[in-house]
Amino acid sequence: MFTGIVTDIGEIVSFTPVAQGQLHRLRIACSYDQATIADGASIASNGVCLTVVGSGVAGGKTWYDVDAAAETLALTTAKHWKLGTKLNLERALKIGDELGGHIVAGHADGVAILVSREDLPDMARFELSTTRELARFIATKGSITLDGVSLTVNTVKDVTFSVLIIPHTLTVTTIGGWKAGDEVNIEVDLMARYAARLTEMTV
Repeated sequence: MFTGIVTDIGEIVSFTPVAQGQLHRLRIACSYDQATIADGASIASNGVCLTVVGSGVAGGKTWYDVDAAAETLALTTAKHWKLGTKLNLERALKIGDELGGHIVAGHADGVAILVSREDLPDMARFELSTTRELARFIATKGSITLDGVSLTVNTVKDVTFSVLIIPHTLTVTTIGGWKAGDEVNIEVDLMARYAARLTEMTV
């Protein structure tokens, strides 16, 4: 489990398609202490929970390897990742950690498309659209995870919604580089999903 609070920005430094392109082995450079990264550990990368299969240090920089499998490539922006792609990283929660964002599974539900960006004096406003299936779980003032970042929904209209981003978040995540037309990973709020399921079962 995660909270959607990004703790580092990683970079893909090695990219190897295997299994006829159905699996991508990625090496991600980061600032984490390599001694704290165990094989089998979970690290969210742009909101996608990936399992560490190896790690080390090269040139004074920590790296770890992960595999992005066929379902991940089909459902998320991982299919567009390449050498040099920057990723929002978050380590898995430990008992006693502060829950600074909201409960995030790291299981991206799909993608949202950035419709527009408006840079304001003290923040930036992004308007995004997603599928009708996912839009039904998005509510004004509710929580949403975009590329692994826990955010509060500002407005909702049909399949379009907006978020306001403060300068700190623009600086410490990849959101500062978002532009119209970009695709981002979206994970809807687990509580909204369970509430919808409960409603379906009681109708």
